[in-house]
Amino acid sequence: MWETLILNPMINSLLVLYSLVGQNFGIAIIIFTVLMRMLLYPLTMKQMKSAAAMQEMQKSKKYQDIQKKYKNDREKLAQEQMKLYKEMGVNPFGSCLPMIIQLPIMIGFYQSLIRALAVTPVQLLDFSRHIYPFVDAAALIPLNNIFLWLDLSLPESGSGLAIAGFGLPIITILVVISTYLQSKLMTPTAATGDQGAQMTKAMNIYMPLLMGYLAYTFSSGLALYFLISNVVGVLQYAAMGKVNWRNLIPMKKLSTK
Repeated sequence: MWETLILNPMINSLLVLYSLVGQNFGIAIIIFTVLMRMLLYPLTMKQMKSAAAMQEMQKSKKYQDIQKKYKNDREKLAQEQMKLYKEMGVNPFGSCLPMIIQLPIMIGFYQSLIRALAVTPVQLLDFSRHIYPFVDAAALIPLNNIFLWLDLSLPESGSGLAIAGFGLPIITILVVISTYLQSKLMTPTAATGDQGAQMTKAMNIYMPLLMGYLAYTFSSGLALYFLISNVVGVLQYAAMGKVNWRNLIPMKKLSTK
């Protein structure tokens, strides 16, 4: 089931793109990532609506009254917030759905990448089982795994750009930065002290570090996928006018005397 629905379509999509862009696997990954973001656009819209509904609820008088009444009782505050979420039809975890959906895509893409960049006879034989009959595998395999300074089959920890004798993991650094920017720009402003806001704040710190770790230790082709996905995500939000710049650059209210 996994191979039929996820792995094989991804492998063959990458091969078709690879053949269309002059057998440049890095460009194929970039185009594949953009296409995946476009396919996930409906989920992105759902995430935005969920975040907007959460923001509107937090502005309501009932929500603010709950915050004041139970500010010294965290357990009771959480219970009352959950009741209000249910009453107003707001899912506090709705904005997490696209990330959950992307998890099998990330796993499938990583497995596709490992198989596509096969080099040993055994690996090539295993790779050939996943190729559809209409794809001219003989003319494409083995794939060219070099893109810019990267060996896409290796972690950037072993193929980073050498500067002054030191391998600088540029893609990993960009993944961390872009993940942080994406999480900050796409998060609606929440009320201070709100449990959901605290969870979001923690995620904004830990998620970039986690993505950076994955980008640095797994194949650099996967790191390239992370980077392009983050950039396209921010551009999608910006095009819809939904990017929350205040989260990135806090605007202090000016007081007039």
